[in-house]
Amino acid sequence: MAKTETTGVMVCGHGSRDEGAVREFQAVARGIEERLPQYPVESGFLEFATPIIRDGLDALRAAGVTRILAIPGMLFAAGHVKNDVPSVLNAYAARHPDVDILLGRDLAIDLKLIRAAGDRVAAALDAAGGAVPRAETLLMVVGRGASDPDANSNVAKVMRLLWEGMGFGWGETAYSGVTFPLVEPGLEHAARLGYRRIVVFPYFLFTGILVQRIYHYTDVVAARHPDIEFVKAPYLNDHPLVLDAFAERVGEIEAGTNAMNCQLCKYREQLLGFEDEVGLAQQSHHHHVEGVGTGHDHHHDHDHGHPHDHHGHHPYPHADHPLGPVSMKKNS
Repeated sequence: MAKTETTGVMVCGHGSRDEGAVREFQAVARGIEERLPQYPVESGFLEFATPIIRDGLDALRAAGVTRILAIPGMLFAAGHVKNDVPSVLNAYAARHPDVDILLGRDLAIDLKLIRAAGDRVAAALDAAGGAVPRAETLLMVVGRGASDPDANSNVAKVMRLLWEGMGFGWGETAYSGVTFPLVEPGLEHAARLGYRRIVVFPYFLFTGILVQRIYHYTDVVAARHPDIEFVKAPYLNDHPLVLDAFAERVGEIEAGTNAMNCQLCKYREQLLGFEDEVGLAQQSHHHHVEGVGTGHDHHHDHDHGHPHDHHGHHPYPHADHPLGPVSMKKNS
């Protein structure tokens, strides 16, 4: 049998209770499929939505696929890419020795993604109009926020590449959860710097409670600073260059160039402040929320920042930082 008849692609999403986020992920998976006509493509989620990853793998096996190229449908390698997705795939491979599963890397810092981000920011500026020069505009890039400093530092790098590439007057980085600074204290700090306009850009693939939270806190801070114009830029979503980058990750597996950079991985090296996490077991903490479902009937807050996280994640050492999750409790 020819290789292309037995090789398939699995796109592994995080999952969300937000139905819009699930639809957007599925649209991205279709965009990836269109770019890879030589393969059958399936997709699934770690948690909160169906189909779960295992269902997608089952569908590929049922179609006669014996070699699966899996890619994480995520921007950066934090706990989900380093632990949860590999754990699910490894458990599946152990139960089905007839299938070979190869995992690709996250999108990471990629010039295609930076160009897509630049397009989103430029579109927001065009829509805002007015004559505020970029030199008098501050760019605030907001990342997901993780208990993984390597992933958090990538957001700062994205911000710098956009700041320098687009010629903004200043650039700042904030996060929507877990770490610090969160959006509200980050924007309050930015508002003191004297810029006429602040562009808030969520460096996210999909909508969901966190993107909504970013836009909400933008409104909260904007109300306190009527002299500053706040512009909300759209997130990445299914930008064609994002889809191209995903397809490229599949090609990397086939070409054998699929190398994740583990130099700054807290599970492998003693990273400053996270020394006690070296060698932690690779396990998924999402099995109890696989396929739990979307909608508003489930009010279990999904915030990985609590020091005693319900997922059993290792405690985040700065969970009590005044500009982190405690800042939201203080102001709510």
